[in-house]
Amino acid sequence: MAASLAAAGTRRAVVVPLLFTAAYHATIDTPEAVRGAEASSGVELAVAAILGTGDDIVDLLRFSLADAGVGPEVSVLVVAVGSSDAAANQAVADLAERLATGRPAPVRAAFGTCDPRPDAVVTELPEPIAIAPLFLADGLLLDPVRTLAAERGWTMIEPLGRRATGVVLDRYRSTLGRF
Repeated sequence: MAASLAAAGTRRAVVVPLLFTAAYHATIDTPEAVRGAEASSGVELAVAAILGTGDDIVDLLRFSLADAGVGPEVSVLVVAVGSSDAAANQAVADLAERLATGRPAPVRAAFGTCDPRPDAVVTELPEPIAIAPLFLADGLLLDPVRTLAAERGWTMIEPLGRRATGVVLDRYRSTLGRF
């Protein structure tokens, strides 16, 4: 992509990592890929902050739940990818705690690639349950969760997708000052 930008005459660009936690991909993979792209293309690349698990993401999840008709009396399972980095998983658990603020029903976090897994956590939640993926798009990790929701008659919120556009733009804009 950076080579295409260089061929089009672009000399500087912002990379916004579409990641929710500061784990391996955010701290190792992305910086290495950006350095390689800069070296091979000559395009100066500034890396924006990741999407993260801040209040703006909590607000997106709240809006998604409300838009799907999920009231505060419904338990919520926030499902994220998961990481071998305990701090990254804790950031998602903290997001779930903040999402629970003002809701009488509990909110818990689970992960597609590590413990606690969704099927284990839902046993702790009273029904009805809504599943809120901390994903931008559908994929293989959400398939079993989507199946679980369908089998149990639970609400499955769609991934954040286009709703995250404003957050991506915020990260982009906050990085422009580096040039």
